Amino acid sequence: MDYTATQSGFRQRKLQPNMRLRTSLVDGSEGSQLFEDTSGAASGPQTGNQQAGPQAAGFPGQSILSDPMSNLAMAYGSSLASQGREMVDKNLDRFIPISKLKYYFAVDTVYVGKKLGLLVFPYMHENWEVSYQQDTPVAPRFDVNAPDLYIPAMGFITYILVAGLALGTQNKFSPELLGVQASSAFVWLIMEVLAVLLSLYLVTVNTDLTTIDLLAFSGYKYVGMIVGVVAGLLFGRPAYYLSLLWCCVAIFVFMIRTLRLKLLSEAAAEGRLVRGAKNQLRMYLTMSIAAAQPIFMYWLTYHLIR
Repeated sequence: MDYTATQSGFRQRKLQPNMRLRTSLVDGSEGSQLFEDTSGAASGPQTGNQQAGPQAAGFPGQSILSDPMSNLAMAYGSSLASQGREMVDKNLDRFIPISKLKYYFAVDTVYVGKKLGLLVFPYMHENWEVSYQQDTPVAPRFDVNAPDLYIPAMGFITYILVAGLALGTQNKFSPELLGVQASSAFVWLIMEVLAVLLSLYLVTVNTDLTTIDLLAFSGYKYVGMIVGVVAGLLFGRPAYYLSLLWCCVAIFVFMIRTLRLKLLSEAAAEGRLVRGAKNQLRMYLTMSIAAAQPIFMYWLTYHLIR
């Protein structure tokens, strides 16, 4: 019995390492299968695709862009937009000649300096004819005699600012009063241009003057107005009268020498004044336009100086 028990116990002790070895082999094999299982690797991309799928499906632009009807609608809308833009540009150029306005603003610093000097000191200038190139006038930056809109526009704005400064020195400044000053100056300018156009129509003058040319020539008087008001603010009323008188005479000479080549083109081409009632009317019209400039200059500035 004892021997048998001892023998059986020995067998049990001897079998236990074998069982442990088998158990470890089974566990190791299961662990190796779980680690080396390729199903997990195969399911990884599927999971990534499943995650990327809703994102791709949730992006609205992809489905819209892939729709041929939406592409057709976008193309039709762009064509309508281009046609509408061409129509607006054509109608805008009919009422506001944008291409012509570019010519009047084609200036540079040298031209502006020479033109300002010509407006204040026109007495020594000899050649007043506008240069042409292939039957079209050259840009203002190449010819000081060419009319421009840059100086009249900047002169108008500067005049409004100087008027506000003058009203402030008199303790009369207010936005409403400054707006009245600007609107009155603009209305007088428009009325002047319309009066000249009506006079040219009644006299039946064949001239190459356009409405923009008349607007430019009428706007040059703001330079003398600014000089007079600034001189009055710095040195008092006597300086205002003296400087304004100088500028009035200068603008009168400038307008006479400029417009006589436009309104008396037939006589200027022949080099002499042709006698006749029609040419006399042209001369009177030229002098009237030139004489109106000093009147407007005084009317729009005398109340700004105490």
